[in-house]
Amino acid sequence: MIQLILFAIVTATAFYLAGRNFLKIRRNILLGKDEPEHSSTASSGERWRNVLLVAFGQKKMFSRPIPAIFHFFIYAAFLLTQVELLEIFVDGFTGKHRAFSGALGGFYTFIISLIELLSLLAFVATVIFLARRNVLKISRFQKPEMKGWPSKDANLILFGEILLLTGIFSMNGADTVLQSMGAEHYPQAGPFLVSSSLGPALFGGMSEGALVAIERFGWWLHALTVFGFMVYLAYSKHLHIFLAFPNTYYARINPRGEVANMPAIQKEVASMMNPEAAPPPTPEGGAEGELSFGANDVTKLHWQDLMAAYTCTECGRCTSVCPANITGKKLSPRKIMMDVRDRLEEVGRNMDAQKSSTPIDDGKTLFDYISREEIHACTTCNACVEACPVLINPLDIILQLRRHEILMESAGPSDWLPLFNSLENSQAAWAVSTERDGWKRLV
Repeated sequence: MIQLILFAIVTATAFYLAGRNFLKIRRNILLGKDEPEHSSTASSGERWRNVLLVAFGQKKMFSRPIPAIFHFFIYAAFLLTQVELLEIFVDGFTGKHRAFSGALGGFYTFIISLIELLSLLAFVATVIFLARRNVLKISRFQKPEMKGWPSKDANLILFGEILLLTGIFSMNGADTVLQSMGAEHYPQAGPFLVSSSLGPALFGGMSEGALVAIERFGWWLHALTVFGFMVYLAYSKHLHIFLAFPNTYYARINPRGEVANMPAIQKEVASMMNPEAAPPPTPEGGAEGELSFGANDVTKLHWQDLMAAYTCTECGRCTSVCPANITGKKLSPRKIMMDVRDRLEEVGRNMDAQKSSTPIDDGKTLFDYISREEIHACTTCNACVEACPVLINPLDIILQLRRHEILMESAGPSDWLPLFNSLENSQAAWAVSTERDGWKRLV
């Protein structure tokens, strides 16, 4: 009875803390503005196809097959282990042990054996990922933005994975020996693929009391690690485990290289071409009658961009293919997404501190996180967009920042000014003395 009460208290606490954190993240994401209805013409069928192939099927991960295979081991183990986790919930609230085994029979043995096989492969993958980050020091994990907390976060999750696997094999290994002894409360569930050998090798010859203690230790370690992971997710890049699905659904499916137009400017140009037929300009953002172009803070970005910032896996594939970064410039698309998330978290904390339902003006903007040099270095080649395994678009954020800088602040790199002046004065990119339509006279 004590265990049932304790499990109920721990479960309720974990769900409360996790739920509170996830609601704050949802609130932060919804601080962004809606995208124009014309921004994407994708059908729901196309979007669900992305969810199935990219988020669930890990399609884009396999552009780099070796890490993708090891990631798949962890991913598949995570998905299938939820069956055992569900059984832990049932056992925890009912006081039973292996509640599913009686109803499922031999299929239960198969499922647990498959979980053990995937868990063993996940353990191998976890050790390899730890070595890649801390021993081999893969270059994309050593970039400046990965110093400090991002590096610790990745290692904490990997060590947490080892704890989870330790719990699974301690629980199943001791359980296997207890079954062979005919211990009360431990029904026959069949020989599990790994534990049938590992259990007797590690725990054979121990007393029943010691085995029960080890089995309970593994059971609680598994449950507490999962609960800890739930609460910790809100502070970790591994939030992508859940957000990858909505992010791939709402991702822009416009042709690569297509840059969204600004409706206010489109209407202004239309009014110049045909003043009588063109509708009056409408505000791009801000107060009524006040035109605002681009974005200088998270509240002026689209909510899809903010969700993408929380979805970022910090894998660095975008940065590793960025030509600006490769040639030594400051731009790192991964850092752009991390900076947006950090700024959004800061805005959320300020709202919590002031108990406000709207953002507090703290005198800061995204430009306090992202330097002008970074956004100027982008070549808009879309390499980062193509590389992202969960369809994040750092380029859109860079373009929004550029638009604000140029159109709202009348700023920008000095070597861009001849281009702007030429476009304004002669409607041509190059400052040449010949009129743009001069070629007509040569025909």
